Amino acid sequence: MPGLSSNAFLTSDGVRLNVLEGGPASRSGDREDRRNDPVIAFVPGWGMPARIWRSQLEALSPRHRVAALDPRGQGESELPASGFNIERRGEDVREFVSRYPRVVLVAWSLGALEALHFISRHGAGPVDALVIVDSSVGEGYPQVPPPPGTGFTDELRRDRNATVESFVRAIFRQPVPEAELLALRDGALRMPLEASLSLFPSAVPRAHWRRAVHAFRRPLLYVVTPQFASQAVALRKGRPGTRIEVFREAGHALFVDEAERFNRILSAFLAANGLRR
Repeated sequence: MPGLSSNAFLTSDGVRLNVLEGGPASRSGDREDRRNDPVIAFVPGWGMPARIWRSQLEALSPRHRVAALDPRGQGESELPASGFNIERRGEDVREFVSRYPRVVLVAWSLGALEALHFISRHGAGPVDALVIVDSSVGEGYPQVPPPPGTGFTDELRRDRNATVESFVRAIFRQPVPEAELLALRDGALRMPLEASLSLFPSAVPRAHWRRAVHAFRRPLLYVVTPQFASQAVALRKGRPGTRIEVFREAGHALFVDEAERFNRILSAFLAANGLRR
């Protein structure tokens, strides 16, 4: 992608993780100032690569430093033999954001749970603000029930190829080029089946995510589709100051379907909290 470079770092357990990075060209007069600006750091969901944030990286990089992670086994990152669980992947997210002095962390779906898990274990660290994108945070439970189960893991065991392809097509409401859909499908199939199943933190109680999101005391933006709208309303009520946005006509990858709207909301959130120039 123009203006972006691929870089890598080694995790504490020796796995090479790929990161897409970019930002405004530095002029000699403002290089030091920009070094103190927060990096807008993106984490994708289950099976997805860093490049799924393309519209955000390209739109924001002229004015902000940006970085997007390929989680272990996804995108261009190494496919190791182990570490496909919430504990290790949460640690991967922590080590990713710890590469920068200040971060606005934007995490989608499973990536949001991994981000919340590391914050619950280690505190916010360099994360100045958090954006959770279309992921259940357990808010309102048991009054607000969880979204209905989809039987996704059972379907993966029965017919993995067809299930992954159906999943990739279902996360978008707007047309996506066929070549891109197939590339996303193939990328999600790169990880062994059992590793991909172990990523789902099904044994973690919903109350864990609720405690984690309430313990985060810095600015929070919760952007969802209708499946999580009731949780968003409950979160704003129970955690005053939370900003919520509901994308009623978008798919799970709402930041792709309605990229311009998502980017405007994100930019406004940064500005409202003094996190942009």
